[in-house]
Amino acid sequence: MENLSLQELQFFLEEDLFLLPEDAKKLKDQQSISDQTSSLEAPNRSVKEAQETYESTPSSTELTKEDLPPIQVKGNFTKGLLIVHEEDDLSEEVMNMLVKMINAVGHSMNEVGLVSSSILEDRTLDEFEALNAHIILKFGKIKHPVNSVPAIPYEVFTDQETQYLFADALGQIADDNTMKRKLWNALQILFNIKK
Repeated sequence: MENLSLQELQFFLEEDLFLLPEDAKKLKDQQSISDQTSSLEAPNRSVKEAQETYESTPSSTELTKEDLPPIQVKGNFTKGLLIVHEEDDLSEEVMNMLVKMINAVGHSMNEVGLVSSSILEDRTLDEFEALNAHIILKFGKIKHPVNSVPAIPYEVFTDQETQYLFADALGQIADDNTMKRKLWNALQILFNIKK
């Protein structure tokens, strides 16, 4: 049974086998070496040897999650107010709108933390919660578990000590007066601003 190929093993194994990208690269490298030596057979290794090799080499995802530094936040982030935005970089027009919005609710940009969606990719909810934000304004689509928060767009949602406000992307809001009004109404509720 040690000399069976992967195709032949499929008739004996009942569970699905998955090949990780790292293992696929190793197999490809081994195949090219064996082709160069004019050998048509893949190296003979037992399933136990293959499993030991797999278990001894950590996958790249394990390495990156352990080695990742804390989520980097732009700004001083002194008041626990975090703005998560879809765009990688905010245009000057969008930043001006954001500054006016933050000033209108009684804060300054020095007190706010900014995080783009690209920084949050592949980060866990625990890492996000470690930021200890008390107010989270999420603008646009973010590939992150924070989306599991059952907040309705443009409505304030409170979960324990954290308040969430989800809205459209900042670029869209900057171009649409209706969205600006919806956002302003939601911000007045969130920051308890009297009309």
